[in-house]
Amino acid sequence: MKKTQFIILVVLLIGFVTVSHAQRRPHGIVPIKNGIGIEGGITQFDILTDNFETKRGNGWLGGASATVDIPHKWYNISYTIQLSENTVGISARPFDLATTNEFIDYKLFTAQIMLKAHVKIIQSYLTLDVGPMLQYNGELELKEDKYKGYLINNYDALLAEDVSDISKLNFNGTIGLSAGISHFRLKAQYIYGFTNMLNKLNKNDLSVGTNTDKFKGNQSMMVFTLMITL
Repeated sequence: MKKTQFIILVVLLIGFVTVSHAQRRPHGIVPIKNGIGIEGGITQFDILTDNFETKRGNGWLGGASATVDIPHKWYNISYTIQLSENTVGISARPFDLATTNEFIDYKLFTAQIMLKAHVKIIQSYLTLDVGPMLQYNGELELKEDKYKGYLINNYDALLAEDVSDISKLNFNGTIGLSAGISHFRLKAQYIYGFTNMLNKLNKNDLSVGTNTDKFKGNQSMMVFTLMITL
């Protein structure tokens, strides 16, 4: 899916999110407050796999979240949508008998939807954030065309461009911490992919030479963001 399609999806979803503050209910019930936050920051992305030698790369992330603040509970709830562009390096060589190797960079564009519980460690000032995530991503795209034709290390005949068509729909889990006051929060989260994001490569009838191991890889991503609550 192209970047513009991701962006249109996010804009449509944000359009359904409104900022509201519930009125105090009768009989002393504590009000529930709803709000929206906009966040942006950096990522560090990797694929945990035995098939390739990989190198963690940097990227960016932006998103929006609708939060339900429940003062009389030990947790809050949020629904979050995010867009990110990430980079990962995979070790390759220019030709079969080459003695030098290098990490060639791929980029991966993702759209993520998640539901998170925010466990209050110090009221709402410091929370433990945990929840499931559904991710739709594009292909692993070579950042530079000059690496087309390179051979992936650990394989006799697998070309750099052959590993682009990975699984598009993945299920992840996220855990992290967020801290802040008033309208500003700093957030750090770790995202792990429970599904095999390289599984589609097993169905693509690739030329792998003598290495017949099944492709298997799980996403690993660190995210550091600043969120502004409206």
